[in-house]
Amino acid sequence: MHVLMTGASGSLGRFIAARLSREGHRLTVLGRKPPDQPGAGFQAWDLSQEDVRLPVADALVHCALSHVPGKYRGGEGDDPHGFIRLNAEGTQRLFDAARSAGVRHSVFLSSRAVYSDAGDWAVLKEDAETKPGTLYGQVKLAGEEALKMVCGAGFRGTVFRVTGVYGTPPGTQSHKWSGLFDAFERGEAVAPRLATEVHGEDLAEAVALVLRMRPDAPFEVFNVSDILLDRRDLLGLYAGIKGLTGLLPARGEGPVGVMEAGNLKALGWAPGGTTRLQAFLRSLT
Repeated sequence: MHVLMTGASGSLGRFIAARLSREGHRLTVLGRKPPDQPGAGFQAWDLSQEDVRLPVADALVHCALSHVPGKYRGGEGDDPHGFIRLNAEGTQRLFDAARSAGVRHSVFLSSRAVYSDAGDWAVLKEDAETKPGTLYGQVKLAGEEALKMVCGAGFRGTVFRVTGVYGTPPGTQSHKWSGLFDAFERGEAVAPRLATEVHGEDLAEAVALVLRMRPDAPFEVFNVSDILLDRRDLLGLYAGIKGLTGLLPARGEGPVGVMEAGNLKALGWAPGGTTRLQAFLRSLT
């Protein structure tokens, strides 16, 4: 299968690009500079591009987001209007171009940030209220709507609402918890936090799965989430593996909304859970 991909050099996109390449797909990266993924083709593109013309392909995986480096929520920095224009309008132009090029299936990486504030231990299924409280959530929801509008008549769309993603992206040395672990090892106080997480390899498997299956529905939305993780437990596991003795933070204050990924699991998706988390931590020694 020939797959076009944006955001292939990002922390999430690297997992997906590596997985698709391992499965034997022909990958063409759309971006500002040639990719470092071995064997991938390249076409210059960015979210500001007005006239988007794409090569013939079977599928598009859209991971790109224009944001302040290191931030998703708050990624608009001091330019909220530019943030909306690039991400919402640029995404719509991309999906329109994909359909015009004959692409049959587009996958969009959205976020749990599209849901309304769920501070009551609510179980967030795909039909939960979408009322994002951040610009990041708003542009992701706008991307979902842009994809839905062009679906039908031979063009289908899949949205993944993704929780926090951990793991070391292929081709890199650091990961989302690198700074946290360094601070813990230095004996610094660590703030409590409770969050949902999924390994990047499990996210990549979800993308590969829907590209293989080709179900009949013209538009589908799936939650991608695996474990509820307290930072105290994470650092306790890390300390045990590394043989460290440090002050663990207090338990994170709940409640939080917990994403339910049952619809994706019904297709055969089987994330690694705490076993994968422990394997990842052991890989850091």
